[in-house]
Amino acid sequence: MITTTILAIVESFLATLAYAVLFNVPKQYYTACGITGMAGWLLYLAMCQVTTVALASFVGTLAVVLISRIFTVRKKCPITIFLVSGIIPLVPGAGIYYTAYYLVTGQMSLAAVKGLEAVKIAFAIVLGIIFVVSIPRDAFQIRYWRAKRKRKRLKNHGNM
Repeated sequence: MITTTILAIVESFLATLAYAVLFNVPKQYYTACGITGMAGWLLYLAMCQVTTVALASFVGTLAVVLISRIFTVRKKCPITIFLVSGIIPLVPGAGIYYTAYYLVTGQMSLAAVKGLEAVKIAFAIVLGIIFVVSIPRDAFQIRYWRAKRKRKRLKNHGNM
């Protein structure tokens, strides 16, 4: 069990890192890209134990996009650097492959099942991206939360 978990951590980190290299991400962002994909994949695996694959993909995508937004603000670079390479492990490539395979071999019922599952996962990924990207950029900066806390304190002192 522990060996499997460690292997999943290493594999997801290296796979995401490989896609970052493939997409010509600058070298200083490799570690952040690996962390992003690794976190999303581990959360996906944990959620697969208790829920459907589509919901697990949604939760994993939320983690990937949230971490991507945090790295984007911290490192002052575009979100696509982390998001594209981090989301790759969650994409339903095998589901799409098997859908095409079953279509070619004439197994329409299996093609429909695999195709619908792949569409659900893809839709979950899109929804996860939309939910987190719609959060204003300021919410990911420490200055925003400090100023908000300061305004709240000033408001509370004014009411006394």
